[in-house]
Amino acid sequence: MSELILSSLLNGLVYGLLLFMLSSGLTLIFSMMGVLNFAHASLYMLGAYFAYSISAKVGYWPGLILAPILVGLVGALIERYGLRHVHKYGHVPELIFTFGIAYVLEEFVQLIWGKSNVDYSEPEILSFPLFTMFGTEFPAYKGFMLLISISIFLALLYVLTKSRVGLIIQAAITHPNQVAMLGHNVPFIFMAVFGVGSALAGLAGAIAGPVLGTFPGMAIVLGSIVFVVIVIGGLGSLKGAFIASLLIGFVQTFAVATTYSFSDFFGMVGLSSPDPGLLADLYRVSIAQLGPLLPYIMLVLMLVFRPKGLYGKREA
Repeated sequence: MSELILSSLLNGLVYGLLLFMLSSGLTLIFSMMGVLNFAHASLYMLGAYFAYSISAKVGYWPGLILAPILVGLVGALIERYGLRHVHKYGHVPELIFTFGIAYVLEEFVQLIWGKSNVDYSEPEILSFPLFTMFGTEFPAYKGFMLLISISIFLALLYVLTKSRVGLIIQAAITHPNQVAMLGHNVPFIFMAVFGVGSALAGLAGAIAGPVLGTFPGMAIVLGSIVFVVIVIGGLGSLKGAFIASLLIGFVQTFAVATTYSFSDFFGMVGLSSPDPGLLADLYRVSIAQLGPLLPYIMLVLMLVFRPKGLYGKREA
């Protein structure tokens, strides 16, 4: 039992911080620009493929550094030559535009790298167990993922709340004319923010690719769950995204590791199973089978009882 709990805690922590690494860029873009970027998960996928191609030529570490930079440049170009012109027409055209960009990037990936998985693996220097507890080995690469995720959270928190750059960025949102009069290039600030948010998605892809697999459908696998994270945490809240990511990571991991069904639960409280039929079939459903649904159930409950999320200032 202790081994199961420890394994679930560690895996939930890794998965939760991976979700944060991916959602942090989306949260940054929304908090600064008010744009829900549907192409964010596709940029995450692009980061994994860029890192794979670079690592195949010059090694893993150059790929880890260069892939997010390339994805950031792609994001900056998307904002400069596309989203900037669509922004004046409102949020619906923005959503449709980023939705279209997501499909373009997916088709681009399949055109260049094909439709099969690619062999993108972790570096040999991190291919060893970091520690062993209760017979459970924790890979060093997952420890590296934890370190990067926490570093991103602390760095973003400092930049946005303590640094001069963060103050200029936040002022550009609420008082763009005054910021421009002080000599700052507001359109460039927005382009830079979108580029940095995209680079964070690319970094998440470069790091997660060896663990979760690098394939054309990887954007779909995590794309929807990222929006669940930022809605539960609160739109535009970095702290909320961090807490919501960990919450979803732990809930899903513990649910998948649980072997109990609803009939076991009702049996423990003294209730017998119903007669054969639809209800009886539902009683036989295990909690593990409901694991993938739990984040979306949490999303519905959050929208019903607290539309602003845990720490958000805007209603979803």
